[in-house]
Amino acid sequence: MFTTIRSRLIVIAILLGVAVLALRPKDVSIRKRADDGRMYDTVETRWPLKLGLDLQGGIHLALEIDESRGAVPNREDALDRALTVIRQRIDEFGVAEPLVQKVGADRIVVEVPGERDPQRAKDIVQRSAFLEFRITDMQGLFADVLPAIDAALRRAGVTTAAPAAAPTAVEQLLGGADSAADSAGVDVGSGGGLSQYLFQGGVPGEYYVPEEAQATVDSLRRLPIVERELPRGYELMWGGAPVSQGGRSFIPLYVVERRPMVTGEQLADASATIDQLYNQPVVQFQMTRAGARIFSRETGRHVNDHMAIVLDGRVQGQPPIIQSQISRNGQITMSNSTLQQAQDLALVLRAGALPAPLVIVEERTVGASLGEDSIRQGIMAAIVGGILVVVSVMLYYRMAGMLAVLALGAYAILTLAGLAMFGATLTLPGLAGFILSVGMAVDANVLIFERTREELKFGKTIRAAVDAGFEHAMPAIIDSNLTTVLTALFLFQFGTGPVKGFAITLIVGIFASFITAVFITRTFFLIWLDRRAPQQELSI
Repeated sequence: MFTTIRSRLIVIAILLGVAVLALRPKDVSIRKRADDGRMYDTVETRWPLKLGLDLQGGIHLALEIDESRGAVPNREDALDRALTVIRQRIDEFGVAEPLVQKVGADRIVVEVPGERDPQRAKDIVQRSAFLEFRITDMQGLFADVLPAIDAALRRAGVTTAAPAAAPTAVEQLLGGADSAADSAGVDVGSGGGLSQYLFQGGVPGEYYVPEEAQATVDSLRRLPIVERELPRGYELMWGGAPVSQGGRSFIPLYVVERRPMVTGEQLADASATIDQLYNQPVVQFQMTRAGARIFSRETGRHVNDHMAIVLDGRVQGQPPIIQSQISRNGQITMSNSTLQQAQDLALVLRAGALPAPLVIVEERTVGASLGEDSIRQGIMAAIVGGILVVVSVMLYYRMAGMLAVLALGAYAILTLAGLAMFGATLTLPGLAGFILSVGMAVDANVLIFERTREELKFGKTIRAAVDAGFEHAMPAIIDSNLTTVLTALFLFQFGTGPVKGFAITLIVGIFASFITAVFITRTFFLIWLDRRAPQQELSI
């Protein structure tokens, strides 16, 4: 097979032609985000070789399921569903060629190349984005049981430090009440009770807690004795952002129904925009057909009631009043937020909620300037190493060395094309693997040339010596390449990130070096032997 020079040249031409086509820049369609938050498709010309985070900058995150608040049933299924949700979010994030994959049995790796805002990327990946719509305590049931809660805390021996004397700001908040304690109906000096921290808000079921007392109130509301005294079917939830009253900061606390009217699972679409009337960002949402029927029925039953919009366990803004039946569309007002934050919220709502909370166990951020330095230094190392290899081979093996150098040029093209066709990402360790495989390619030629020299010393003709050199060097070449490939396969299977990049580049390079050493270099030898003068010696 391929016994003639012509057939060999045809095969080499086909290989190099396919390689050049694989390395040709291509027009790809990508999604980007407009200033108004909407996504649109555009076409960009890109090189087929993708650069890793260490070469172009970006963010690497490794996430696992967070079980610090309790065990997660069926962790494997939860991780698979989380992988799907994160992939949808990252796809809408508007970045080029992100990587979202499951590693092992309990980890998800996310790589966002080119991203310059690590915190924003982490928020989008980690945010649960579980949306609910709940009715607040319209009958004031919580206020009725508040004395019983205080009494239960005193009986249990739970004492709390009384807050500072209510300043004029609190009196303004209470609409001219004599003091916060009087309005709550307890003795502030008694030092035991939840009500001493609560000031009635502007809507039913809304209370204000001084920001400095939030931790205390949060610990009290989680006590079993408090939860038992709460009105049946209700629970306490914090507001999403502090409010300022009379120069003092308060955290809203809401009493809401435990059963939501509808959740984000029935959400069909969400987008962010600016409310022109109030000049603040809002997230407009649309329900699915089934969700719209439920939403319409529930809001029809609760006309004139206040509806809390709950996201990830926190009430977003002051609960609006349901003025009429709502069918399919609605909006979330993002007070004290930027348009970018509203866009990110719309993004995660469209992608859906995570089935379980995730925690970041590994984080790497690479700046663009560091990536440029890595590329420059990597290219410099490759050039210097390549020049030293070429000079050494040509000085030591003369004409045969020149033929090997020509084959190395073909090897470089085939290796890069192989990486492009496999969709591999070129990283800094990958560059190291590429340079190492150059050494492997030269090593194969060295074995062939040394064996050819030995055959010439035995008195064989030049053509017979070349044929014997290639034939007898083949077992050593196969053994060395095979052992290296096996090692690289183990690195690829059990390694992560940069180690995988090194392994895949090394494997592709070894296969390319084998082809160039045993096929392309031999073809060049055959051409030279066919055209040399009969009395000319082999320059090796």
